[in-house]
Amino acid sequence: MGVTAEPVADALRKVVAALPAGEQRPGQVAMAEAVAAAIESEEHLIVQAGTGTGKSQAYLVPAILSGAHVVVATATKALQEQLVHRDLPFLREHLGVPFRFALLKGRSNYLCRAALADTVGISGQTSMLADAVDPDRLSRVVEWSATTSTGDRSDLPFMLSDTEWGRLSVGVGECPGAAKCAYGDVCFAEDARDAAATAEVVVVNTHLYGIHVATRRGVLPDHEVLIVDEAHALEDVAADTMGVTVGPSRLDALAKAMRGLFTPDHPVAAKVEAAGTRLRSVLDMLEGRVEPADGDLGVALVGCAQVAGEASAAARAVDAAGDAATRKERLLQIATNIAVDIAVLSEVDERRVVWVERGGVPSLRMAPVDVGEVLAERLLCRDGDGDDQGERGGSRNPTVVLTSATLAVGGSFEPIAHRLGLDRAGRPWRGLDVGSPFDYEQQALLYCAAHLPEPRAAGYEAAMLDELAALVQAAGGRTLALFTSRRAMQAAAVHLRSLDLPWPLLVQDELPRPVLQARFVDEEDSVLLATMGFWQGFDAPGRTCSLVVIDRLPFSRPDDPLAEARRAAATRAKQNAFAAVDLPAAAVLLAQGAGRLVRTATDHGVVAVLDKRLATASYRWTLVRSLPPMRRTKDIEEVKAFLSGLD
Repeated sequence: MGVTAEPVADALRKVVAALPAGEQRPGQVAMAEAVAAAIESEEHLIVQAGTGTGKSQAYLVPAILSGAHVVVATATKALQEQLVHRDLPFLREHLGVPFRFALLKGRSNYLCRAALADTVGISGQTSMLADAVDPDRLSRVVEWSATTSTGDRSDLPFMLSDTEWGRLSVGVGECPGAAKCAYGDVCFAEDARDAAATAEVVVVNTHLYGIHVATRRGVLPDHEVLIVDEAHALEDVAADTMGVTVGPSRLDALAKAMRGLFTPDHPVAAKVEAAGTRLRSVLDMLEGRVEPADGDLGVALVGCAQVAGEASAAARAVDAAGDAATRKERLLQIATNIAVDIAVLSEVDERRVVWVERGGVPSLRMAPVDVGEVLAERLLCRDGDGDDQGERGGSRNPTVVLTSATLAVGGSFEPIAHRLGLDRAGRPWRGLDVGSPFDYEQQALLYCAAHLPEPRAAGYEAAMLDELAALVQAAGGRTLALFTSRRAMQAAAVHLRSLDLPWPLLVQDELPRPVLQARFVDEEDSVLLATMGFWQGFDAPGRTCSLVVIDRLPFSRPDDPLAEARRAAATRAKQNAFAAVDLPAAAVLLAQGAGRLVRTATDHGVVAVLDKRLATASYRWTLVRSLPPMRRTKDIEEVKAFLSGLD
């Protein structure tokens, strides 16, 4: 396995030449050669590659030429679709190397035939879920299920709500597995897994790969190379997938499974529902970090575990066949997972943090404080766990390539290497910054409004809103304004609307994200106000985004449970908690937000940060050096002149 630099460079030139307006980029070649060397030496690699480098070609070409089995994990659906529908088919046509590729999604993305059968009452029993899906749409799903080759929700030719789709799919914690399901031999999710098992390149989202690691390689076929694109998101995704979530909704799902197997008035189903109601009432009274074994919460969790055990016992006593056997196995799976996760919560120590998460139905979340410790042990060390031989044989962990436009903090890869466990894996790694083909000195101006009050000062918000309005007027609309809180975004919307500006004002949550993005791109002079969901993965090239405004430096809230636990861990390790936890995270997120501005070689504009700390704080150079090398100013008149020059 492996390929040398010269064939990679030649192959890359051939591929680029086949592209419309293909242009060889030194950074792309350097990245491709580094990826080839990493695969050859089995050395982990971190590559920071700015927007416009052509990262996907730079890692796919050497990976395919190496002959290795490769998994590419991405954080966004848009990049997955680009890889599967554009990049990989193009390479298969022009690279001159035969290979197979597949897209594999999480189980809940695929239609479950067993859930569909329950919903329409194929088994002859009335399903309590039947009225959750509009009858006409349900009929169309049945027709679609007979013709679709994928069962993938994204291929559905009409819209279903999340609630409706939830009735027709199952998560990994609900599926009993193909061997125990009456529809296991015609399962869409299993078909997708089989296709992935025979492919040389498998594309997944980072969340699914996190589940693969959390289950000790229980999801994906064995592979020698892992490429994580948009790797700046890996730490948070890993924290999410390596933890557990227990809330009333899981008890509701168990109660529904009970009623699907038994009569609606089964006494255990009522007890399960009551346990979920008790848990909800306790969680409603709590906030932030909690001790799951203490007080009313501990009592409620014990009750949930007990009724899960009773539900399992009731199901095991049933002699079921066919569809009923599938419902029985699904019930057992749900009940077992609830009991297991509650047991995990009872074993919390300083390496894990538990908190109550709001937003809709409250839930109890647990996450590892240091995901690097887990990743080093399960993914990054030289050998695997040794117990499980992957489908292709061998238990060695893959060579990992991590890439993104924003990975270095203040020019150093050490912070990300530590947070992800590379420095503890006992395996060599290297970091490489290949830069960007864009001329940021000429294309972009970084403005810090150093004259504004401190963000915590009483007069900050009013001054910030006035500054925002002045900048929007100078840009003639054409603004993406990113806020660190929903409250600040809403205040900005009220303020700008009060000025009766002549440009369309788009506000997150007032329209679906795809509609907002389409309107912002199509209506060139529009202004879009958004929060954290738009700091990353939002692409609006061209004049429509001539100004990116960031209200504050994006530090975590002091009371954020996970960040709070990470600070405490850093302090125990005799580190400066701010420098070890808050500053690296803020630097990467700030760079992501600023990165919304220049998306092509012809884009020009201003990144305006309305937080004087970027110009005055002792840590300011760490943040500035984490940004693209833009010209810098504190003079708003220079900003206005720059923006007027764009016209």
